Amino acid sequence: MAELQMKLDLLEPFERLPYFTIEGFKQSIDVGEDENQRVREMLSRWAKRGHILRLKRGVYMTRRFYELHRREADFSQAVSAVILPHSYISLEYLLQRAGVLTEVTYPVSAVTAKNTRTIENAIGTFDYRHVHSDLYTGFTQQAYYGVIYSQASVAKALFDYFYLRPLRREFRTRRINLVEDLRLNLGECSLETQEEFAGYVTLSNSTKMDFILENLRRTIWQP
Repeated sequence: MAELQMKLDLLEPFERLPYFTIEGFKQSIDVGEDENQRVREMLSRWAKRGHILRLKRGVYMTRRFYELHRREADFSQAVSAVILPHSYISLEYLLQRAGVLTEVTYPVSAVTAKNTRTIENAIGTFDYRHVHSDLYTGFTQQAYYGVIYSQASVAKALFDYFYLRPLRREFRTRRINLVEDLRLNLGECSLETQEEFAGYVTLSNSTKMDFILENLRRTIWQP
């Protein structure tokens, strides 16, 4: 086992994969349960030296895969799904990619029916916001190197953005223009996107969201 600790070529089978687990690594090098602690120590040492990146407890990515793929469009979304499979990309991150938000760079943001949490690892910051299971909808699934990740439509990401964002007292007036005050680029939203957004508002049965929809229709969208 001492020889294994310096053999980085043991990582080669995982360099083409977006992630690997401790159990998968143990099976690859064919060690028994009695070597479990020493394998963990070896992976921890490699992570500290930068040979692998820890995504979450017991889950890693090789440095080579990271360097080869980190600039690809789907990379961060797939990592988000590896960290928390029952989630979908939404909110500020998706709205920024869609050109609705343009002034600030946002961490990867996702929605989940599980508890709200923020995960920080060697790759970045991943925010997960909770919604009730009735509102866990409005997304499609895509594949990235075998990882299935989910991504909201622009309409659902916009709904999530407003639904989960506290609406300050000064915003609760007909005189306010939410699009201007929040600096949102919504002038090019299609009628289909507007109608989809309105459908989520109805589903939410939320007075706040009713007000927001009315505000958008009064200031920028066709009623």
